[in-house]
Amino acid sequence: MKKSNIKFQYKRYGENAILIQGPSEVDEILLENLLFYKKSIEKFYDELIVEVISSYNSLLIYYVSTIENVYDEILTLKSLFSGQFEDKVRKKRLWKVPVCYSNSLAPELSSFAVNKSMNIDEVISLHTTPLYTVYFIGFLPGFLYLGGLDEKLVTPRKSTPSQKLEQGSVAIGGNQTGVYPCDSPGGWHVIGKTPLRFFDVNSDNCCFASPGDKIQFISISENQYNDMSLLSNSDIVVPESDVI
Repeated sequence: MKKSNIKFQYKRYGENAILIQGPSEVDEILLENLLFYKKSIEKFYDELIVEVISSYNSLLIYYVSTIENVYDEILTLKSLFSGQFEDKVRKKRLWKVPVCYSNSLAPELSSFAVNKSMNIDEVISLHTTPLYTVYFIGFLPGFLYLGGLDEKLVTPRKSTPSQKLEQGSVAIGGNQTGVYPCDSPGGWHVIGKTPLRFFDVNSDNCCFASPGDKIQFISISENQYNDMSLLSNSDIVVPESDVI
C-alpha cells in the first residue's frame, strides 16, 4: 500500500489530546493510511501516549500529560505522516461469521423483508454476499463499524429504538450492518443472530477482529446455531489470512 495524497487537519482536543481529521468519507484507501499513520505515531511516542483511537476518517491521540506546546506536537505529527511508510502491507484477516436468520432468533427479519419488497431469501443473499471492511471499533466494546452493505438493504433506523437488543444480534441501520456484542438498547433492525462473542474480557484478545480486517456473514441453521452456542470462539471461527 502506497501512501496517498491525503490532507489532514489538526486541532487540539482538550488539554491532553489532538484530533487528526481526514476527508469526510468512508474509503478503504483512507482507512489504510490512517492505520499506517496510527502505527507510526504509536511507534514514535511509545509510552508517552495513552491511546490512539481511529474512526472512519480520523485519529484521536490521548497524551499522558497536558500538551504544553500544541503547535510543536502538531509539527511532529505532520512529520510522521510525511515520512515513509513501510512497503509491506499489513496482513488482513477474513473472518467468516456464522449467522442464523431464523424467525425465532430474528423476529424483525420478516417485516424488514416486506418493507424492502423482498423475500427473506433475497435479504439473506444480499447480506451474506459482501466482504465487509472493519473500519473501527466503538459505541460498545467489540462493536464493529462495517463498510460494504448492499445499497438495496439500506434502511433508516427505527424511529423508536428498542429497549433491549440481545447479544449477538445482527442488525441493519442506515447504510451500516453490525453485531451487538452485548445486550443493549438499539435502533437498528435485527435480521439475524450469531453465536460468536464479539467481546470477551477473559480472552487474550478481547475482540478477535481489528480495523482493516474483513467480515463475511455465513448463513447457518437454527440447529447449527444452538450447537455453536456451546462452543468457544476459537472452535467456531478461524481467520483466513491468505485470501485478501
